[in-house]
Amino acid sequence: MSSVPNPFRLVILYIGFALARLGLIDRRRVVRTTDLAWPRIVTGIARMSKNAVDVAMVGVAIGTSAVAGVGFAGPFWGLAFAIGGGVAGGTIALVSQRYGAEAVAELGDAVRASVLLVVLISVPVTVVFWTIPHELISLISSNETAIQFGADYLRVVGLGVPFAGLNLVGSRVLVGCDDAYTAMQLRAGGAVANVVLNVGFIFGLGWGVQGAALGTVLSNIVVTAAFAAGISRGRLPLFGAFPVAIDPLGSYLNPDMLHDLVEIGLPVGARNLVWTAAEFPMFFVLDIFGENTVAAFVIARRIWGLMNTPGWGFGLASSSLVGQELGANDPDEAAAYARDIIRFSVGTYLVSAALIAAFATEIVVLFADSAASPEVPIAVNLVYAACCAVIFQGISGGAAGPLDAAGDTKIPFASQFIGMFLVSIPLAYVGATTALGLWGLYLAFLAETTIPAAINYWRFRSGKWKAISQAYRPDTVVADD
Repeated sequence: MSSVPNPFRLVILYIGFALARLGLIDRRRVVRTTDLAWPRIVTGIARMSKNAVDVAMVGVAIGTSAVAGVGFAGPFWGLAFAIGGGVAGGTIALVSQRYGAEAVAELGDAVRASVLLVVLISVPVTVVFWTIPHELISLISSNETAIQFGADYLRVVGLGVPFAGLNLVGSRVLVGCDDAYTAMQLRAGGAVANVVLNVGFIFGLGWGVQGAALGTVLSNIVVTAAFAAGISRGRLPLFGAFPVAIDPLGSYLNPDMLHDLVEIGLPVGARNLVWTAAEFPMFFVLDIFGENTVAAFVIARRIWGLMNTPGWGFGLASSSLVGQELGANDPDEAAAYARDIIRFSVGTYLVSAALIAAFATEIVVLFADSAASPEVPIAVNLVYAACCAVIFQGISGGAAGPLDAAGDTKIPFASQFIGMFLVSIPLAYVGATTALGLWGLYLAFLAETTIPAAINYWRFRSGKWKAISQAYRPDTVVADD
């Protein structure tokens, strides 16, 4: 889809070509990487925008307690995405290698095994969310009104957990086969549909938080059906041809594939859980600082989320392209792609960080009641810290991409765990309880990315991931020229 005149694609291309002119990356790899990365970035922006609009609708229609309730349900919904994302991490590794090796039969086995594993893992989660939502939300809050809103939301939204996981798998299948554009169309379209449904359910029918949850469930069902139809038929009306066609009636129970998916995906899911689990102790520490610091941190994290969307695209592009080269039995070219994508990612983060830093105050004020609000100066300084930290996120995510593609997923999990729980949160606590003060939070932002960046890049440079990938490569590979 390199012919699509999309502004996101053009901006990323310009950055890549500038790096190519400096001799830092290969121009040919710039184009392939951009064509896979920009659709994922757009998908990320659409998802984040949808989440913000959902919360705004609930707040306008019902009030603060409902917003708090939906917020308390957020980590549990994040748990569902961590599970689905873990399986999807194994999916893209296995699919991209088999796509590169043109091993179509094994590619189908990998996709069907991924579907089975997502269903087996996610359905029990749905049952738990439906059965004891009140008890789960009560673990976080003692506000009974907010707990009830959160439980009502979680009970319904839990029905969408299997479909959310299947959407992630479907997306990774297409990205692993060099088609991030179609995956973007389907998932971003689902986000738009979610907003439209919520308008009708929340404001039109007056269904409140349950309406917001139902909109999420139905939009995920629609996207899942689209992925299933397109991947099984090899094309989809209005969207055109898919890169693969998988027989849905083939065997789903492939012990070897299931073993590889669990072995690769478990650390990926655990790595995703680090972010969700870290929210609990971090907010405990922030409460020590006081309400203004809590508000400032929330604002800074929202801005951080927007700044971090390029990493989603470059990480998946790296996993796909590196995996394809490994599947084609060309580890040297796989390493070259990985190295160029790391540099490409860092260059893009440098540009975005500079822009955000230049307008930090103006952006923060958009999230506050007024420029005079006491949280504004704290949030601005946290945004400056985030601008520095996000550059290292380019290294961390870029280096994790080839490790994920090779099946070497334990190290990225360990690096994220160490960075968050052993360094970032302790630094924040020291700041809250000593004269270090807010500098503890600034350093916590940096530790969150610098530690994983150092460990992931060290692992990438060691080259051990190339040897590890041999255990997950297809039985039939393309011979070297």
